Amino acid sequence: MPRTAMAVIAGATHRRSQTGIELPLNERLLRAMSLISRLLGKRPDEREALRPLWHRVVEVARAKGWYAQLGVADSKEGRFDMVSLVLAAVLLRMEREPALAEAQARLTELFVEDMDGQLRQSGIGDPTVGKHVRKLVTTLGGRLGALREAQSGGAAALVPVLERNLTTLPGTGLAPLAEAVSAMMATIGTVSTDALLVGDFAFEPA
Repeated sequence: MPRTAMAVIAGATHRRSQTGIELPLNERLLRAMSLISRLLGKRPDEREALRPLWHRVVEVARAKGWYAQLGVADSKEGRFDMVSLVLAAVLLRMEREPALAEAQARLTELFVEDMDGQLRQSGIGDPTVGKHVRKLVTTLGGRLGALREAQSGGAAALVPVLERNLTTLPGTGLAPLAEAVSAMMATIGTVSTDALLVGDFAFEPA
């Protein structure tokens, strides 16, 4: 898997650096102190510039067409599946530009932060919340890899990916859903870098 977002995924499951190498204790402490400093407001949070992009990911994932017309289950599982799918499409677009490696990592951190907050709001707390977050992040990594392999094959190649990775209503035909996901990926793929980083794009599934 590429560095960037996948390094954050590795970091969510192990205490590793973005290169995947186990960090010495003193470096882990320094990173923890850096996080504490951000939380206390002593330094700007580098993720804030990407928050509009994260909000756009969620907005696209929650578009009514996915659920009302295309058969994605309007449930906690279905909504998470769509958020992770749209995020994976955005991360794939960012992979094309090595200069966006840091932005990929920060965007993935916003995903982790949001999932952590939602789990806590649902009543899941320490120490089990970390286990749930790691599972969700691993799921994101799997979907990113699956989309990466299928993206050159068009909608037909996406059908088995969606069958494995989307919670749908019984009897849902996956071909129209795959066409919509393919169109979404094409839309995101043509967005300029500047527009992408501020979430200046839109997609409404038919």
